[in-house]
Amino acid sequence: MEPVILKHPLIDNKLSILRNKKTGTKEFRELISEISMFLCYEALKDAKTETVEIETPVAKTKVSKINEDDYAFIPILRAGTGMLDGLIKVLPNAKIGHIGLFRNETTLKPVRYYYKVPKDIDKKQVVVLDPMLATGGSAIDAITMLKEEGAKNIKFLCIISAPEGIKKLQEVHPDVEIYTSAVDEKLNEKGYIVPGLGDAGDRIFGTK
Repeated sequence: MEPVILKHPLIDNKLSILRNKKTGTKEFRELISEISMFLCYEALKDAKTETVEIETPVAKTKVSKINEDDYAFIPILRAGTGMLDGLIKVLPNAKIGHIGLFRNETTLKPVRYYYKVPKDIDKKQVVVLDPMLATGGSAIDAITMLKEEGAKNIKFLCIISAPEGIKKLQEVHPDVEIYTSAVDEKLNEKGYIVPGLGDAGDRIFGTK
C-alpha cells in the first residue's frame, strides 16, 4: 500500500515556512495544526455517512451525516498532540486517546509510560498522529499496542516522513494507510529526517 502524499501548492507553501529554522513557536504550532487538518480531510475521504432528516429554515430535507463516535484520534506523545487541534476542528466529537512511549536503551524494547484509549477501540476508525515518521519505531510500537487492544481499522498521519520510516512501517503493518505531506530525502546518522524541520516536539512546545 503506497503512502498518500498530500501534494498541493498551499501545503508546499505552509511547509516552506514550517521548515524554516527562523519560524517561531506560535506560527510553527499553527502550521502543524493547519496541515493536519488537510491531512485529515484526505484521510477521511472514505468516511461512511448515514442519511438523516433535518429541517432548514425553508423546508425539511435529507442530508448525509458522519457518526463521529465511530472515530478515535490517537496522538503519540508528545509531538502528536500538536496535530490534534487540526483534527478536532474537522470532527469535534471524535474520541481522543494518548500513547506515551520510550525505548529501553538496554533491551531496545518499547516501554509504555502512558496509554489511554477510548472504549470499543475495536469498533472505531483509528487515526494515529505523529508529526515525524523517521525510523518508524514509535509508530510501529503504538500501532502494535492498538492492534493488541483489538483495533482493526488504523490510519497513520504525519507531516514529514523519511523513506526508511515508511518502508519499516509498511513491512510491519502493511494494512495501515500512511498519509503525509512530504517524503524527504533520508535519515542522518542521528536519526533525524533530512532536510526535515528539526525536532517537532521541541518546536511545537518551545522547549529548545
